[in-house]
Amino acid sequence: MADEHVVVEDPGNFPPPEDTVERLWAPQRMSYVLRDTEGHVDKPKAKECPFCAGPKKDDAEGLVAWRGTYVFAIMNLYPYNVGHMMVCPYRHVGLITELDDSELFEFEKATTLAMAVMGHVSHPDGYNIGINQGEAGGAGVATHLHQHIVPRWNGDSNFMPIVAQTRAMPILLDDQRRAYAAEFEKLAPSFGLPLRGTVSIDL
Repeated sequence: MADEHVVVEDPGNFPPPEDTVERLWAPQRMSYVLRDTEGHVDKPKAKECPFCAGPKKDDAEGLVAWRGTYVFAIMNLYPYNVGHMMVCPYRHVGLITELDDSELFEFEKATTLAMAVMGHVSHPDGYNIGINQGEAGGAGVATHLHQHIVPRWNGDSNFMPIVAQTRAMPILLDDQRRAYAAEFEKLAPSFGLPLRGTVSIDL
């Protein structure tokens, strides 16, 4: 009987197994990956809070959809869903408890206005509204308060975002911003809010 030898192949000779995840290369997201890098010598430090910088630019460049007296509405540069907006105070505060009464009233009133704007323009079936406060609470920009308003549609969590890990965005951010801005102008007075508030905070 011939000698039998057990041969153990070097695992390095085999290609890695497929992980079943498709890659949609999006180099523009590198600015998000490199955000707020205090303490990391291999990455650049963030120059300015994006929610302080946004209102200093013109509406199109800053993605601002509406400006109130104490707060403003801005498009999310990395939307969870089509039409994702945020309401932020002009003042650089991290917690909702730091708002004064005037800011707090307009902050929440503007959120209801943003929902109405979305309803008229985008006709969603529902909404996700929420605030992540502090790094431990999951805030991407923990030092500047922002409330998310995300429109939702029945079936929007389908094959693409769940299995393919890709979310299709059928409209450009500035086109969406302009549509929302026009509706803010129409609806703001009926909510007791200014068409375009005089900013009382020194930006």
